[in-house]
Amino acid sequence: MNKFNTLFLCGLFVAGINLLKPSQAQPTELLREEMLWDFQMVGAPQVSPDGKSTIYSVRYNNLADNKGQSDLYLLDLATGSSRRLTQTPGSENSYSWRPDGQRIGYLSSAGGSSQLWEMLPDGSGTKQISNHPGGISGYGYSPAGDQLFYTASVLLDSSLQQRYPELSKSTGMLFDGLMYRHWDQFTDGTYSHVFVQEYHDGALHGKPIDIMEGERFHSPMPPFGGSEQTSWSPRGDYLMYTSKKLRGTEAAQSTNSDLYVYERATGKTIRRTKGLMGYDTDPQFSPDGRYLTWLSMRRDGYEADKNRIMLMAFPDGDPRDITESFDLSAESFVWSTDGNRILFTAGIRGTVQVFEYALDSLLAARTYALKKNQVYRNFRQITTGDVNYGGLSFLPSTGGGSLIAQRQSMLRPNELFRINLNNGSAQALTDHNGQLIALLKPARVVSRTIGTSDARSMQTWVIYPPDFDSTKHYPTLLYCQGGPQSMIGQSFSTRWNFYLMASKGYIVVAPNRRGLPGFGQEWNEAISGDWGGQAMRDYLSAIDSMSQEKYVDTDRLGAVGASFGGYSVYWLAGNHNKRFKAFIAHCGVYNLEAMFGQTEEIFFTDFDMKGRPWDVPTPRSYTDFSPHRFVGRWDAPILIIHNEKDFRVPLAQGIEAFTAAQLRGVKSQFLYFPDENHWVIKPQNSVLWQKVFFNFLGEQLK
Repeated sequence: MNKFNTLFLCGLFVAGINLLKPSQAQPTELLREEMLWDFQMVGAPQVSPDGKSTIYSVRYNNLADNKGQSDLYLLDLATGSSRRLTQTPGSENSYSWRPDGQRIGYLSSAGGSSQLWEMLPDGSGTKQISNHPGGISGYGYSPAGDQLFYTASVLLDSSLQQRYPELSKSTGMLFDGLMYRHWDQFTDGTYSHVFVQEYHDGALHGKPIDIMEGERFHSPMPPFGGSEQTSWSPRGDYLMYTSKKLRGTEAAQSTNSDLYVYERATGKTIRRTKGLMGYDTDPQFSPDGRYLTWLSMRRDGYEADKNRIMLMAFPDGDPRDITESFDLSAESFVWSTDGNRILFTAGIRGTVQVFEYALDSLLAARTYALKKNQVYRNFRQITTGDVNYGGLSFLPSTGGGSLIAQRQSMLRPNELFRINLNNGSAQALTDHNGQLIALLKPARVVSRTIGTSDARSMQTWVIYPPDFDSTKHYPTLLYCQGGPQSMIGQSFSTRWNFYLMASKGYIVVAPNRRGLPGFGQEWNEAISGDWGGQAMRDYLSAIDSMSQEKYVDTDRLGAVGASFGGYSVYWLAGNHNKRFKAFIAHCGVYNLEAMFGQTEEIFFTDFDMKGRPWDVPTPRSYTDFSPHRFVGRWDAPILIIHNEKDFRVPLAQGIEAFTAAQLRGVKSQFLYFPDENHWVIKPQNSVLWQKVFFNFLGEQLK
């Protein structure tokens, strides 16, 4: 264990310690790749029913053991002191308060499989509640605390080995439709279903009811859906859940998921979002049960469409888009306890801020004691600053209440903050990483506006090294974002970490180029069908603008990125006109024609390529924008990284690019991970990734 882990475990996490005690340490260290795994990752808050405390998680990583674990904490909101509730070899996650506030529920595998456990608010009295065969993946208490839903896998399709038991040692799999693999897993005949069971004071009673019995569909939806896709009505008489009830090739071509309402008394299920054609997810009832709200995309097949907040009178009202006049995409939302306001997050100009929608703007104005000329019309931006907010939990109090939320930046991972809804001010509640941050020399993050080739303005983050000296000359990296529709916000990553890049002596230029959310829907959609067009010109505008600064060494420029960012690197490698001296592409798209037939979610390539390779006429994406068509112009060293379990941008894309570079005599390396998917998430793999990344850059640019 290194000195930083020892420092934290011995000094910071004693029960009852005030986490905001100031540190006397002086910033003398430069951030190193191993240190990224010394940061503790603070999870989303869950405020107690009485509003006096909140539970949250902290994830610790052990680089030597190549694993991590999450423990639960209780934060007293009056005193600011935090108590560690669990300290087990495994992880506790998916935590929530029982509605009566007497116990805390969480998922744990302490009994051998993932099950619901409960404990008292002081961490004592742990007890296993569920015992579902194979374990459960999520759960939710009914508001009255007399029912429980949980999600678990059910086996509905037999394998070849079950059909032919005499061949039990064979490994073959037979498929009759697409979506036979998704993200990083092949289908195995199981489906995630929602179960309902009676619950009373720490015990389940009666038989669980599979409300999707026999259905070959998933809820929540893979690969990333969780308990947020299921919700009880306030009286517990209805349960809403999310599912895309399509299979095989049809499912691979569609994003059309729906909300389904299960009536507890009759056992009947009704599709409630018929006619809404895109993703419909994350249902929530208003506290009084009069309204149902959820996130919805308008178009089928467009995974990056604007995420609207829909509202309908329950059960028979018509859905209404309350964010129709709001030209940003909502990310998550919560109701205020008075049922008059919806608090939500949205990306805006390279940050993620908190907004409010008021069902009654005059009532909301009175709640905040605003003057007559301060009355607003339904929408209000609450927070500002170069930060990202998330994980909102409403805290009722006089004067309109407040929010407990996560907050992070490029220079600091998540901590918990209390947001004043009157004025948007934010008060830090935790400081789990303060002592480590205090040891590190700070980098500087600047938001810069850069003109584009079509006379638009582009917000660009520029990250300067610690102890930056404008009289010196620095190697500079153009960072190309993935997605392609995924804003460069104020996030802190264990892989694409701008603070670390700056600490290694590089200036980082990170443009929010065409095709990124947070700048209006028109800007976001400009990338579709135009991958090699204006977005690439935006990148060149950004690096050319920065190259005019005397401190940027134009003989030491590099371009790096992953996913669509990897595509961008491949494209720039053949179209950069001698600007760059090094390229790094992680899990990037290299051959668009091959990508169409290799990826699993066909709706993505259908929409963003504006057609298929065999269409007549052939879409421009395949004839003009595929990087493999420009490999004859590659002239700078390139590091290619790709992972075996990446089914979104399959391994063959990286292999083909490396083969081309080698056969053309371009200096190149290929870093391969057999056990990672589209990301690199195992601690030692991540550190190895960083070391190879910076060794390659050092050889080419330093």
